Amino acid sequence: METLEFTIYPDGRVVEQVTGISGASCAEVTAAIEEKLGIVLNQEKTSEFYQQTQENSATTTAQVQSYRQW
Repeated sequence: METLEFTIYPDGRVVEQVTGISGASCAEVTAAIEEKLGIVLNQEKTSEFYQQTQENSATTTAQVQSYRQW
């Protein structure tokens, strides 16, 4: 499951933590939010960033075909 968690401190700092998204696609997911929040001071990449993404198109296709049989 993909999650975005935000911690907002009294001084206005916002810490964003992304989980459940592997590879660099997390940057695509958070780009618009970070643009609205303001200047990004620091980014720390988690181990999920360095994981290779898996293609799910074959699984999706198989599921669609099984639903058509109903």
